[in-house]
Amino acid sequence: MERPLVVGIDGSDPSLLAVDWAVDEAVRRGSPLRLVHASMWERHENDTASHGTRRPAKQVTAEHIIATAAERAGRRSPGVRVTADIVSAEAADVLLREGEHASVVVTGVRGRGELAGLLLGSVSLAVAARSLCPVVVVRGDRVALSGQHERVLLGVGVSAAGEEAVRFAFRAAEERHSTVDAVRAWRCPAHEGSDDPALAEAPARYHEEQASVLLDKALADVAADHPGVRVRRATVEGPARKVLVDRSAAADLVVVGALRRPGHFGLQLGRVSHTLLHHAQCPVAVVPHRDQGASSPSRGEPQ
Repeated sequence: MERPLVVGIDGSDPSLLAVDWAVDEAVRRGSPLRLVHASMWERHENDTASHGTRRPAKQVTAEHIIATAAERAGRRSPGVRVTADIVSAEAADVLLREGEHASVVVTGVRGRGELAGLLLGSVSLAVAARSLCPVVVVRGDRVALSGQHERVLLGVGVSAAGEEAVRFAFRAAEERHSTVDAVRAWRCPAHEGSDDPALAEAPARYHEEQASVLLDKALADVAADHPGVRVRRATVEGPARKVLVDRSAAADLVVVGALRRPGHFGLQLGRVSHTLLHHAQCPVAVVPHRDQGASSPSRGEPQ
């Protein structure tokens, strides 16, 4: 059975932008779209009997929210297969469960009721940090959301957590007829000792060359599987989180990997992913990798 793109809907403007983005993505993938609205109206409606035959107000609101989103998706692309459901549970729990059978979970940057000053809503953060399938948090300006940059930004780390992220980025670029902007950030420690003459004589050059080797190694197999995708490799000195946020201004999607530790139920995001989710200037895809031997949720992620 084909796995759908799942979108969390709450009626807020960011969630409706997420619907638009997900519809376009479903068209590119040829995938079905599933719209889900989490509502606890059944549990909170204590005076149902007093309504007589009239439906509870919160039920009406929930039905209106999901119907409006489904209508919006149909108008944007009538050919996309759309299903829509109201689920009685907390929003983050709903999306995490839905993600077990989805190809991608899509959320807005924040939901209804979130403070306007928040950079990222609590539901989006929780889902991105715990989901076992890729999560896209839709953010950015009109140019990025419409794909006009024709560039997918890929942050390349050093661990196996990045393998699925690389594949996700190449597939996204192939579907968009875009370039993969593959970036490996590096830093030269202020004080380090080594017996390697190359490191002692020219430490900056040494670290840049090592970053280049790691970048080529991470891309080699996947690039061979996608010969039609243009790739722009770059090694950049500086903190990875700052490098990627800056470069996201010229991208339609930024992709990073995230380790998932079995049995660990807290937020599992490294500093790079966390920063991008709050500050990137385009949609952010967090692509998980289950690592049985991970001792830290951010192991292997450049800082």
